[in-house]
Amino acid sequence: MDYRIERDTLGEVKVPADKFWGAQTQRSKENFKIGLEKMPERVVKAFAILKRSTAAANQRLGNLDSEKAEAIAAVCDDILTGKYDDNFPLVVWQTGSGTQSNMNMNEVVANLANALLKEKGSSAVIHPNDDVNRSQSSNDTFPTAMHVAGVLAVYEQLLPALDQLRHTLHEKAEKYNGIVKIGRTHLQDATPLTLGQEISGWVHMLDRSREMISEATEKLRALAIGGTAVGTGINAHPQFGETVAEEITKFTGQAFTSSPNKFHALTSHDEMAYAHGALKALAADLMKIANDVRWLASGPRCGIGEIIIPANEPGSSIMPGKVNPTQCEAVTMVAAQVMGNDATIGFAASQGNFELNVFKPVIIYNFLQSVQLLSDSMVSFHDNCAAGIEPNEKTIQDNVANSLMLVTALNPHIGYENAAKIAKLAHKEGLTLKEAAVKLELLTEAQFDEMVKPEEMVKPNI
Repeated sequence: MDYRIERDTLGEVKVPADKFWGAQTQRSKENFKIGLEKMPERVVKAFAILKRSTAAANQRLGNLDSEKAEAIAAVCDDILTGKYDDNFPLVVWQTGSGTQSNMNMNEVVANLANALLKEKGSSAVIHPNDDVNRSQSSNDTFPTAMHVAGVLAVYEQLLPALDQLRHTLHEKAEKYNGIVKIGRTHLQDATPLTLGQEISGWVHMLDRSREMISEATEKLRALAIGGTAVGTGINAHPQFGETVAEEITKFTGQAFTSSPNKFHALTSHDEMAYAHGALKALAADLMKIANDVRWLASGPRCGIGEIIIPANEPGSSIMPGKVNPTQCEAVTMVAAQVMGNDATIGFAASQGNFELNVFKPVIIYNFLQSVQLLSDSMVSFHDNCAAGIEPNEKTIQDNVANSLMLVTALNPHIGYENAAKIAKLAHKEGLTLKEAAVKLELLTEAQFDEMVKPEEMVKPNI
């Protein structure tokens, strides 16, 4: 492999000739051969957004000439297209401040910008620290990139997936609101409701999750930039943080602000832990929805079988004709992973000492993985399962007719004790409720038919 020599404060380092990173990136690549988890693409892109914004802010504040600022911005725009994705090789398991990923971006931007300036015949030279990282520290840039990446991931990826699933389930709830089915509590028969009412509960879960995620994500709009090393803002213009936030807002279309307390912004990730808690709540709701779907679709002959879901692939390598609720299984595995990620984020957010939390990379890695998995699983579940849910009306009707819990409708007329006698006798002797009521001489057939109407039992008492 062809190499070139790059230098940093520790000396010379061989760097692959076809890459644009520098010495510090290479040292990190060689010193942290840990795991397969790379710094997420969204973090890299957030850094590119940040560096173009800091260059613009420094220019506005008189700390960087326009030629350099424009070259930095142009290179960052190229990075955002994915053109140089192979120049960001670092793993998650590096310094806890994310310094090496910050320097990875600084070095790549500087080398690309210098190449661009050279092509234009300029004699200007851009330095990774003095220019690209001007007015910044890794201690404020990495948490800023974390928040930018988190907000963009939620609004560009997660919420659209959630909204699509919610819309389809709402349509199902409306469509099937007239189908009366038996309810279940404790996995036992309960009073009836409609299939539409049951699905409407899933819809409201998604509505509430959306509200909580949106509210929690608001906390991520405050940025650490401007705090530099320990929160005092040393080497940065007093208006730098505010100006960078304005530039990021203008570029992304998402509103960001400068954190009012940079000491908090560098050392605490309570906001990210809080926001991920809302993702965990969504995971819990998706677990519930997926479990309900696979229970209701169980069978096809020896389970509940009240709904029919699409048959996407053979379910067994030994049992011919078997079809499994695989989309539900994928969703529930994602939910388990998100709950594990929440534990990691919560623990990591509690760590660090004095002016810096040094668990930043693992926090944002897990946060973004949760967003990715939740988003992808909702799209997959929607396309391959939810959109194709249909009622099995015969089974639904048979289950309603056979249920003992319709006896609840008799409570106001003959009392709880007498109604219980009817249910127990029917269960013991294999009778219908009507047959049991008549045998106990508590009601006539006509009286029973007048009092027990499943379609009336699903109407809310308002």
